[in-house]
Amino acid sequence: MAAKPAFATGAQVEHPKFGLGSVVLCTEEHITIKFDDGGEKKFVLSIVLPNLTKSNRTPPPEKKRAARKKAVPAAAAAAE
Repeated sequence: MAAKPAFATGAQVEHPKFGLGSVVLCTEEHITIKFDDGGEKKFVLSIVLPNLTKSNRTPPPEKKRAARKKAVPAAAAAAE
């Protein structure tokens, strides 16, 4: 029987170095956390577990990336 993961997906946690984040994936061996300011990081669960604390905050809204403009081909740019 598989053990229950330490944190559920979407749980809010706090790490002393990386700050507040949301759990993306948690297995028996690894945990992946998307930090508000540090991006996404993967840890060995047994090592990082003593440093993580649960947070009761609401998750921040997802930031949408701006769409990139398509480059104008060189031939079209020269014709103008």
